[in-house]
Amino acid sequence: MTMSMYDASIPLFRQILGSLVAILDKAEAHVDAKKLEPDALLRARLFPDMFPLLRQVQLATDFAKGAAARLGGVDVPRYDDVEQDFAGLRARLEKTLAFLDSVAREAVDAGADRDVTIGSGASERHFKGKAYLLHYALPNFYFHATTAYDILRHNGLDIGKRDFIGSV
Repeated sequence: MTMSMYDASIPLFRQILGSLVAILDKAEAHVDAKKLEPDALLRARLFPDMFPLLRQVQLATDFAKGAAARLGGVDVPRYDDVEQDFAGLRARLEKTLAFLDSVAREAVDAGADRDVTIGSGASERHFKGKAYLLHYALPNFYFHATTAYDILRHNGLDIGKRDFIGSV
């Protein structure tokens, strides 16, 4: 049995982005309960040379929408990275989930052999759709989603693996 490009991408993105919505809800409740400054979590990093939580969530959405668009043969939606609070991050996640729902299964499935180019100039990279998804988009998506989870867990949020995996 062959797995489709759609099945290898869109449901996975939806699952983890949905989990991030729920985790951010818990993070905001944690901030309220502990009377913390929200920026204590939003700007937290695992290490000084790593991006903070805000940017990790932005990048997770960027890889999800970018992969869906490139595989589906549609323009990648452009988001301004202006989120500064939990509500803004949730709105970005919800907007990305809605975009994922708009990309046709058939178009994504047809993307396995589509030429995909990312970056520009000296950092430009070329892939076929399947290689792009499996070796670039999914690893980067999971890296940033996991790092967002890890930042919150490291900062005392009571979440676990089930929170990250969410509902299947």
